[in-house]
Amino acid sequence: MPVPTSASTRSSRGKGVGLGLALLSAIAFGGSGVAAKPLIEAGLNPLHVVWLRVAGAALVMLPLAVRHRDLLRRRPGLLAGFGLLAVAGVQACYFAAISRIPVGVALLVEYLAPALVLGWVRFVQRRPVTRAAAVGVVLAVGGLACVVEVWSGLGFDALGLLLALGAACCQVGYFVLSDHGGDGDEAADPLGVIAYGLLVGAAVLTVVARPWTMDWSVLTGTARMDGTPVAAFVLLAWIVLVATVAAYVTGVVSVRRLSPQVAGVVACLEAVIATVLAWVLLGEHLSAPQIVGGAVVLTGAFIAQSSAPAKNSGEPVAGGGPERELSAPGTTA
Repeated sequence: MPVPTSASTRSSRGKGVGLGLALLSAIAFGGSGVAAKPLIEAGLNPLHVVWLRVAGAALVMLPLAVRHRDLLRRRPGLLAGFGLLAVAGVQACYFAAISRIPVGVALLVEYLAPALVLGWVRFVQRRPVTRAAAVGVVLAVGGLACVVEVWSGLGFDALGLLLALGAACCQVGYFVLSDHGGDGDEAADPLGVIAYGLLVGAAVLTVVARPWTMDWSVLTGTARMDGTPVAAFVLLAWIVLVATVAAYVTGVVSVRRLSPQVAGVVACLEAVIATVLAWVLLGEHLSAPQIVGGAVVLTGAFIAQSSAPAKNSGEPVAGGGPERELSAPGTTA
């Protein structure tokens, strides 16, 4: 006689699937910079690579945009902000940054975003933050000082670091918009917001990047990953299909199966994965202090995100609920 499956067993299986999807999302997002940097070094402008990524992903996600076309009427401000900040702003700044500094360093700088969200919550919204969240901010900033080696007078390109910081600031907008996007009875479907965010981002980047000036011949040749030739179109396909479309979709689905805190913790693996991939595939080695600093940055980001109480609990907040309904980690890189 078959034994009925209990609700707790189904819940455990659902969480297991959610963890697997969250890990896949982190791996997919973490590989975007490693695939993009060889294309940039082969002769493509960083903005052109971003345009190819966003426009290609927008085309793939177009059926979802058609399905959720009511969002254009209900949440136009959310869609515009998401496209400008979470898509165009984050990715343009991040890809421009990795053209000047190592992939791992750029992504770790971007992980200041949870700390910046706390600043938004505390000083703009004037809401109290938890002590644990404040500790997380201190750890993240201290770890970042090790990553950029402040004792050597910032051993990396200053403009590259500023661009990475710009990506972090744009990601704050993503977190804040994600928070509002899940509010109320008319909460926006996250997949619809992502689809329209990509469309808006592609439109904005078309004006900024001017793709008609791009050297399209680069895509028919090869790019080099630490000396190894790789077909440029293969790298582009990875960036569009895996590091964008698959990464966003698996990230959204994982958050629906997990708590925001757990999904946020798994998302922190993105920086680790990106750093390891850059080390192995691009030969971008980090020093021991930078590795330690990176671990401290991720620890601080984890504390800041995981200490957030439930919404409307009346307690001090940690990060403003950045991983709620619309969460898809990464840069959004």
